[in-house]
Amino acid sequence: MSNSPLPKDDVAAIDELRQVYVQLSTELKKIIVGQDKVVEQLSICLFARGHALLMGVPGLAKTLLISRLAETMSLSFSRIQFTPDLMPMDITGTDILQELPGGKRAFEFAKGPVFANIVLADEINRAPAKTQAAMLEAMQEHKVTVAGRTYTLDSPFFVLATQNPIEQEGTYPLPEAQLDRFMFMIGVDYPSRDEEIAIARSTTGQSLPKLEHVLDGPKVLAFQDLVRRVPVPDHIYEFAVDLARKTRPASSEAPAWLKPLVSWGAGPRAVQNLILGAKARAALHGSYMVRLEDIIEVADPVLRHRVMTTFTAESDGVTSRDVAKRLVDELAKA
Repeated sequence: MSNSPLPKDDVAAIDELRQVYVQLSTELKKIIVGQDKVVEQLSICLFARGHALLMGVPGLAKTLLISRLAETMSLSFSRIQFTPDLMPMDITGTDILQELPGGKRAFEFAKGPVFANIVLADEINRAPAKTQAAMLEAMQEHKVTVAGRTYTLDSPFFVLATQNPIEQEGTYPLPEAQLDRFMFMIGVDYPSRDEEIAIARSTTGQSLPKLEHVLDGPKVLAFQDLVRRVPVPDHIYEFAVDLARKTRPASSEAPAWLKPLVSWGAGPRAVQNLILGAKARAALHGSYMVRLEDIIEVADPVLRHRVMTTFTAESDGVTSRDVAKRLVDELAKA
């Protein structure tokens, strides 16, 4: 047994969460080859009560992964295919005129696809700003307002959006303020050669296997509450704050090499997500307290869409991920 300051019940619950995470990963491996890091980061977002934006070129099974993740849970799932003609009411729902007994008529609210526990927003950058805003309002407030009436969304509520980085025609890039609503930006990369051979073998034969349910709604909510109770040492809070502050080029704490490379740094929401992500990762790996390695592992998906690079950086081939990695390395050695 550990020397954790957590109560015995919470220690047992973290052990259970670790086992659930192993089961979840095992189920997904029946269909998804590789992408272990992506599965881990999605799981962190789920249990930290955050939303995730998956970035990757077409054909890397982003949509398949999200739909199969929902299959492992006894939760409602809906997919919204974002297109340039998608309207806000296509997401939130709308009032429909219904005929009642006695010949009377009345408006009745028909719920849109956002009323689900897991919502896949496929190619979110293909919809215009008004529709994106309706989706992001639901993500932030867990409510939607239609015709002056407010409706509360089901809990747990988890939005997974996908975005293709190479297609520019017919897209509406998410503004930085809206990108900030996503806890993680998760990069989905090409598989290795061996993984690609395994994909070819497993997906061109018999139908894909059905996955077993590992979690239900009440259990997810209980684990989300548990993650919030994972203790964080003071030096981890200081590391998260120092890391975010060093990304801001106007700050005296920013290193000299960063100032010409970054136009805008991470805000306080990045600090919150660094801490929450580290708490969730610690719990998923069976740790009863956040460790430095936890916050280092979540720094990339938290910061990559919150650090805006300059033209100088782009011309030198320096990305926000490069900047974040160098900052983490310097701070960890300090």
